[in-house]
Amino acid sequence: MSTNGAGSGRKGLVLAAMIFAVAMTFIDQTIVSIAAPTIQTKLGLSGTGMQWAINAYLLAMAALFAFGGRLSDTLGHRRTVIAGVIIFAGASALCGATPTGALAQSWIITFRALQGLGGAVMYPAALAIVVNTYELRERGKALALFFGIAGGLTAVGPILGGYLTQWTWRGIFWVNIPVALVALVLIWMSKPETRFRPAPIDYRGLVLIASGVALSVFGFQQSHVWGWSNPAIGLSIAAGALLLVLFFRYERGRTSPLMDVRIFSNRAFAVQCLVLGLCMAVFLPMFFFASEYASISLGQNAQQAGLTLLYFFGGFVVTAQIGGRMLDRVGAKRPVVAGAVIAAAGFYLWASRMTDLDLSKLTWFIVLAGAGMGLMISPSNTDAVNRASSLSYGEATGITMTVRNYASSLSLAVLGTVLISVFQSRLADTFAQEPHTTRAQADAMAAAATHGSSSGGSGSGGTVPRPIALDFAHAAQVVFYIMAGLMAVAAVVALVGLRGGVQAPEAESESAAEGVQTA
Repeated sequence: MSTNGAGSGRKGLVLAAMIFAVAMTFIDQTIVSIAAPTIQTKLGLSGTGMQWAINAYLLAMAALFAFGGRLSDTLGHRRTVIAGVIIFAGASALCGATPTGALAQSWIITFRALQGLGGAVMYPAALAIVVNTYELRERGKALALFFGIAGGLTAVGPILGGYLTQWTWRGIFWVNIPVALVALVLIWMSKPETRFRPAPIDYRGLVLIASGVALSVFGFQQSHVWGWSNPAIGLSIAAGALLLVLFFRYERGRTSPLMDVRIFSNRAFAVQCLVLGLCMAVFLPMFFFASEYASISLGQNAQQAGLTLLYFFGGFVVTAQIGGRMLDRVGAKRPVVAGAVIAAAGFYLWASRMTDLDLSKLTWFIVLAGAGMGLMISPSNTDAVNRASSLSYGEATGITMTVRNYASSLSLAVLGTVLISVFQSRLADTFAQEPHTTRAQADAMAAAATHGSSSGGSGSGGTVPRPIALDFAHAAQVVFYIMAGLMAVAAVVALVGLRGGVQAPEAESESAAEGVQTA
């Protein structure tokens, strides 16, 4: 049951405040990768150090989302989102102020991790405020706008990063400060009120889930650097998985758990988490691989690659609004199933024409893939959160965001391995056709050429020989066919697992309301 604490006249203001708050987290998912070469040169960072300046943010956020969700439900959503905005903006300012010299590498990695903490605290609280502000029948439309704009900002990162870097690389961090100030002013003006229940924080559970997610994601992130044959990768992922199993077992016996794992007994919530996992295994990796394809196969620079991805978000933003209205009118099943089917078709057709090396033949398929994703993501996420008690919206958001980030990390590692493997094989075939080149020499040349080829961010758009551009296009094509398959699986899961119809509002019991506060 929504508290509707902001009042009908202020709902739009509350929504705007929360969009500005989370805008920083979405922009920062992609903006730093574009400026990475400049940052590395200016600060004298090692390749590993620069990689961790990127990964520390994503790793901290993934590991702490569950904590952020629980914190917002126990301390109050408004004060938690304010704290998250301040932490994020402060860490951004300090990242931008990174000194040159020996201290630079540890400084920027530390404060990038602090940015991740701010995002993990802020995002679940912001979404909980939006959900609490709108009644059940209005949430689809409101959250479609929330996810549509916030998701579209992922594409803004490369474009904005490219322009800011021409001024100074520090600007990619400092740009968060005015956004944070606008968010804080809007929060002060709208004064959103939501209910919460003070409770002790389960720190043992926090250590288990944070360590489990961090170790697993670390293993996935490092797999393309160290290689899957390195035993440290398998040990890291296995240890993380074991800790997550222990966390699940530990939480079942707690009276005040960090995560009430019983929510997974709700069929709709569990199914939507699986759908979101499959969807996010495509969404964020798509950005990376599409940028690499645009750079290597199409010869685009970073700004051009970012503009190409706006085709995707053009379709995404429009259908996100349609999906939200469908959720309010007919429930989640139709938009989620239809969106997954459309996305599967879009990614399949996109993949089928990648080897033409012609952007004009891809444009409408890119739009179609974005339209499918936009139609389903908001209804799926909203329906999952709606299944929680009004006192647990932050916790439910923390769970869904943990699932989303975990799936993205796993998919990026696996698909990255597939991309490099196929690219290396085709390159070897190409090199072997050169006169006086043995197969062994061709294999060695291909291995050297592909080492670190997917190290992050799109390239500079320099001229790549057409045979090599075509070889990379074939590798990317395989990855995008897999993405189409994942979306097809998501469609089947939603079709079989979800029930049709609009969710009925659930009355809050008196016992559940004991100890509840409003702020």
